[in-house]
Amino acid sequence: MRRVTLARGRAALMFGLLAGTVIAADQVRPNVIVVLTDDQAFGDLGIHGNPHVRTPHLDRFAREGTQFSRFYVSPVCSPTRASLLTGRYHYRTGVLHTSRGGAKMHGDEVTLAELLRAAGYHTGIFGKWHLGDNYPMRPTDQGFDRALIHKSGGINQGPDAPSSYFNPRLWANNEPKETTGYCTDIFFTAALDFIEQNRRQPFLVYLPTNAPHAPLDVSPQYRDRYRAMGLPEDTARLYGMVENIDDNFGRLLARLDQLGLREQTMVIFLSDNGGTGERRYDAGLRGSKSSVYEGGIRVPFFVQWPERLKGGRTVDRIAAHVDIMPTVLDIVGLGAPQDRVIDGVSLLPLLTERTPAHAGPERLLFFQCHRGLAPKRYQNFAVVSQRYKLIGHPGTFGREDMDAPSPPPPLELYDLASDPGEKQDLASRRPGAVADLRRDYEAWFESVAASRGFAPGVIHIGSGAEPRVHLSRYQDGGYPEISTGWKVKVLAGGRYAVTFDRGEHQAPASLQSGDGVSPLHCIRPCFPQDPFFDPILAAGRRGHLVSQSVS
Repeated sequence: MRRVTLARGRAALMFGLLAGTVIAADQVRPNVIVVLTDDQAFGDLGIHGNPHVRTPHLDRFAREGTQFSRFYVSPVCSPTRASLLTGRYHYRTGVLHTSRGGAKMHGDEVTLAELLRAAGYHTGIFGKWHLGDNYPMRPTDQGFDRALIHKSGGINQGPDAPSSYFNPRLWANNEPKETTGYCTDIFFTAALDFIEQNRRQPFLVYLPTNAPHAPLDVSPQYRDRYRAMGLPEDTARLYGMVENIDDNFGRLLARLDQLGLREQTMVIFLSDNGGTGERRYDAGLRGSKSSVYEGGIRVPFFVQWPERLKGGRTVDRIAAHVDIMPTVLDIVGLGAPQDRVIDGVSLLPLLTERTPAHAGPERLLFFQCHRGLAPKRYQNFAVVSQRYKLIGHPGTFGREDMDAPSPPPPLELYDLASDPGEKQDLASRRPGAVADLRRDYEAWFESVAASRGFAPGVIHIGSGAEPRVHLSRYQDGGYPEISTGWKVKVLAGGRYAVTFDRGEHQAPASLQSGDGVSPLHCIRPCFPQDPFFDPILAAGRRGHLVSQSVS
């Protein structure tokens, strides 16, 4: 059992934000491992009734640990990742959705990694970040000592291209790294190396795989088993990717056993949202990724900490991604930041069979996400209680042109206790429940809107932490076919060299001041025959680096 006698160095008060940062002498400090898979649906596991997919290690881990039967996340990935790391609903953090400039978390958000590192933990991330590729939003800016990741939303996007799931181009502490092997194997191997190197001190391992997210690329040894079952090609590939994750998860647990760390390590497994496609086992849940029906936001959630938690249990209380950070902080004995709203609650009482009042039937969880940089009231939202679920404008995740709210907004109500498949809409029969949950939603929307006004994170130019800044189209405010620019803040005045890479496109590009006071000095259009110029930027200036088509 690992204990600490005094918090030293970075475990002192961090930026004046922490309450109770000095850890008590008898406080247990387990290692923490969070494995987060990408687009793995609730039904993509044998333990949830899937008759085809092979997941023996995860099934056993769930049976011998604690399973949450109603654990919720956001309907797409970046919002889930922001909430998991901060304990806050994603709209408070600057993350609006997954692309077009909406997946940049503000650098002043305080993450679980920052808090644990301040308490003496060694911290590492291995896999998919998807919360901003530039300073001050990178993993190394947000509390991670070691980072091996791909950028943008997936391998072969943005600055990683060209790349693939085999021998991918990755980034090791912000430097490009050519790798050999399959992506999931590489990430788990890097995590295992980190664990071995830090086995004598507490560590946090955040292992967010990019599998089984498309493209559905996996070796024949995993795919062919499912082909032989007669499953469709895409399903065979997806289940092969899931089986590969399971094998790696088993490898992780075996190494913890070999190192004598299993008892004192809290391991959490979950997925970031529902799956895609319709040709897979759905466990009776309606909807898929991007939907706020159960199939889009209800995911596997399994926990083991053998030293302290009794295994073989299933918890039926609702819980969510925002609860992970408060739970870990509660276990470690750290306070959360006091200068911001923390939406999650500690699940430790549920894990130890001491159910608290705040996790009871009256608790509400809120979910909303859709395309566009201006979140609209009522669009693609859900409010979940222990019994009921209210949904608004379902199926409108991709509707950027939708005029929401419409009078009145289309609302659906389901009794999840008796209808987990959401087949019977009760909105017209239980208007009181609809009115109550709608009022709760409106109060929540006003609260998250007041946090930052839905402003995404801002890229900083001129930082010593990132002397050369690569701005990829994946992070701008435009669409796949056109780039409209990046909002940036200049930290240090001076002369900057700027190069635009348009590929085959011939549109002009420019720098523009966004403060409404004066233009940036030495700004002029940049055409293909003039691919380089050196504007003088003023420190503290907010503006936009604009191009009509940039890599």
